[in-house]
Parts: sequence; C-alpha cells; structure tokens
Amino acid sequence: MKKRLLTIIILAGLLPLSCTDDFDALNTDPTKASGESFDANLLLPSVQQNHVAATAGYNGGILFQSMWMQILASTTSGAANYYSNGDKYVISSNTNSYLASTWNTDFRAASLAYEMEQLTKDKPALANLMNIAIIMQVQCISNISDTYGDVPYTQALQAKSGITLPVYDTQESVYKSLLTRLETATAALSADAALPTNDSFAGYKGDITKWKKYGYSLMLKLAMRLTKADPATAKTYAEKAAAGGTFASVADDAYVVMDDANGYTNGNGAALSTPADIYQVRWSKTLIDYLRANNDPRLGKIAEVPAAGLTANQEFTTAGNTAPAAQLGLPNGYDMNGGATDISKTAGYPGGTGAGANVTPIGKYSRPVAAFRGRSAPLFVLTYAETELLLAEAVTRGYAVGGTAAAHYKNGVSAGIQSLGKYGATVEIPAATADAYATANPLVAANALKQINEQIWATTGTLFNFSEAWHNWKRSGFPVLTPVNYVGNFSGGAIPRRQPYPTTEATQNSANYSDAVGRLASGDNWVSRIWWDK
Repeated sequence: MKKRLLTIIILAGLLPLSCTDDFDALNTDPTKASGESFDANLLLPSVQQNHVAATAGYNGGILFQSMWMQILASTTSGAANYYSNGDKYVISSNTNSYLASTWNTDFRAASLAYEMEQLTKDKPALANLMNIAIIMQVQCISNISDTYGDVPYTQALQAKSGITLPVYDTQESVYKSLLTRLETATAALSADAALPTNDSFAGYKGDITKWKKYGYSLMLKLAMRLTKADPATAKTYAEKAAAGGTFASVADDAYVVMDDANGYTNGNGAALSTPADIYQVRWSKTLIDYLRANNDPRLGKIAEVPAAGLTANQEFTTAGNTAPAAQLGLPNGYDMNGGATDISKTAGYPGGTGAGANVTPIGKYSRPVAAFRGRSAPLFVLTYAETELLLAEAVTRGYAVGGTAAAHYKNGVSAGIQSLGKYGATVEIPAATADAYATANPLVAANALKQINEQIWATTGTLFNFSEAWHNWKRSGFPVLTPVNYVGNFSGGAIPRRQPYPTTEATQNSANYSDAVGRLASGDNWVSRIWWDK
C-alpha cells in the first residue's frame, strides 16, 4: 500500500458554548479529519487490501479451500495441526477462529467501502470514487455470501446508525440487489470525471476504462454463479456484462501486490514460508496429475521437488528440482502416523529421503516454488483468464455474449498460463508458449463444460485464488473430485459446501442467526448448500 489508512473521526457536532465569531475554529480539533476535509481516496487501498486478505492465508483460503479443492495436500493431522481443516476435513484447535476470518475481514473491507460511498455520495466531483466504492462492496459481500450463504445485507455496515444486530437477507435477494447495484455503478463510471487516486490494483492507477471492465467482468462472474439457481437472471446479466465490455487482456487482471515491509503481508506466502510442519504441505496429486496429463507448461514452473532429507525439506532457501518429469503430487487424506492412512501405504509411494534421523517420508513430493512463498507476492481478485473461460461457458449455454466458445476458451487457457508471470520472472511463461499450448489443446464441444471449468480450477488454483476455485467448483461440479473420508472428519466424508457462521453470531445476534440457520437444509454445518449451489 502506498499510503496508510488514516484514522477517521467525523465530528458529531459542536459544543453549545461560545459567544465568539471564531466558534468553529475553537471547537474543531485541528489534528482530526472531518467528513468534509477527509480525502475518501485514502480508504480505497484499505478496501482492496482487506478484501484480498480475506481470501488468503490463515483467513481461510490456504487452510480450507486449497485442500478441499485438491490443489494442495498435507500429511498433517490432529487437533494441533492447522492444515487438517482442509486436507482431512478435521477440526483443529483454532477452527472456530478461522471460520470467522473471511467474515470479519471482508465485512471490514465492505464497511470501509460503505464509508467511502457515504463520504462521496453528495460530491459530484467524486462520482467515480463513489461508484468504485459500490463495486467493491459488491465484490466483498458476494464473497461473504458465497462462503456462508444468507448474510446481513440491507441492515449491514450501519453500526454508526445504531444497527448492530442486522437481519440476514436471503442469498437470492442479496444477489439480485448486488447485480442491480453493480450494473448502475459500473455504467456510471466516466473518464470525464475525476479519477480516483491511491488505487492499489496493480496497473490500474485509477484508470476508469480498466475499472469499467472490472465491473462488467465481476458482473459476468456473479451472473454465472446463478446458472442453476436462476438461469434467466444468469443469462440476462451475462449478456449485459458482455455488452458493457469485460477484460480484454492479462493487463486487465485485478490483483494487489502486497507490501510486507509496510505491514501488508501476503498471507499465503507467510504460511508457506513458515518452518515447523509447513514442509508437509505439497501440491495435490489431483492437480499435478491434471497438469501432467495435459502436458501443461505450468507444471515445470510452479512445482519443485526439494532436496533429500528432513533438513532440506524444512528450509525454503534452496531451490528444488523443477523438471516436469520429476514432479509428484501428494495424495489428499494421508498422514505420517504409521497406521492405515500413513502416506507410505499409498499406491506409487516413492519412499522417504535422507539418512538416519534426517529421513523425511514425503521428500519426493512436489511443493510450490519460491515465488509462491513471497510475503510481498500478488493476491488475485479476478482475471482475464476467468472472464474468457466464463464467456466460453456462456456461449456454450446459448447466451448472446458474442464470439465463439472455442475462441473464448483458447483466450482463457492462454491467459491463465500468462498470468503466472505476475508472480515474477522465475515462473513467467512466454505468451507464444501459452498461445501454442492453447492452440494445441482446443475446446471439444461435446466436453465443453468439463473442459472449461477444469481450466478455471487449474487457473485459480495455480494463482492461489483458492476461494474462487471452490466457489466455481460448487457451481459447476468440475473437476469431479473424490472426497477424503478421514477418521473424525466434520463433514461425513463429503467435500464442504460452505463454512459455518462465526460462532459469535449465535450468541450476539441469536434471533437473526437462528432465522438464517432455519433456511439451511441441514442446519449451520459444512455440507448445507447455499441458494445457488444446486
């Protein structure tokens, strides 16, 4: 972040004492900002940073969805091991805290965006910033709803007005309102008005053309969430998004480059660069096998087999072997406890590495390369690749979005490979290589939905946007994954479909929480399906 968020104190009024003409000056603290003097642009980077933080690291993504989606895998087990939440669907000692992280952090982002809207709504000169504030509210609230289901919405973000126990709106009503607000706000963005400053989306710098494309690309994504729950609304808004103009190249990718030196740490990078048992986190066999089967050029860039031995596996400064032929994904659902689920019992187990006390049973399984362990690495929000792949699906479904499914698919596959370069030169793949791969692996109409959504999974997974991989899997059913059924798991051996609400909601907002839970098919658990998850 280029500028830190300033503390905002909006003056509620002036003391009713004085008989001087300098009343305002005497009763205004010159060290504080008022709603009139505060620059609302200063809120934008905190909105963006809080949103990406809500989907990363120990806020949920790497602990839950990365392994539910069999992008990563881990041999950790037991209540003391955080990664049991994702790999084996087993409660860890801090699961309740993690459940609340996406909720709290994204509602924080939404509340800052709401404040930005309130500070600008009566200032025509700041119309663009106001509409960006609405777009970011849509981004944040949709992710919260996609994660939990029904959520506070019409009464949310209004604690300053005295509403501290908001009702939960149905996800259906939330989504339809979000799409309406998003359409209005995106259409109202104008290059003729003042441009926002302090924008933390890399490469945007307040560019209204890019923000318009982002708004319409977000609209397309939300529309496609509804393909099963409300096909008519999905079609309507997908077509509106395409007509408005979605992302046109990887230069339009929406992502935030984190800044660890100034306190804005990439949570995924922090988790993967922590010693202790993090060495047990590897790429999943499901993902590595998919990339290998398709001869995908990402395989030789994202994965490495560390040097032999426990010592080498627990340190991250020495690069491993990145040869595609050497890569081996770790099966999900195994441990190192010596029993029936010990990793040594798996088919094709390569054997441990090292000697004596320095042996590690998982030394030959592939881990993410150093680029993903960067604490100032990028965090992705939405990409051109996802947008093109969703357009390919829209065409396949008969929506009038322009172009052919094959062309959109080719663009999406190539773009997903190229976007890796945002992580740095060590994982960059030339556009010519990406294009050649996409050309050699075209869309097959009879298999279109499977191909498209497997590519969304592979792309969001290799870009570490794990929550997006999960949401799209719930919507599409692809890839077809074999769930883990580890002893003591919390989902009955099923891949989780939602996160339970934060435990504080049941005690602090009990009546409204109970109403929302009553609308869930099997209660507030990991397998009740949210409205659009059919």
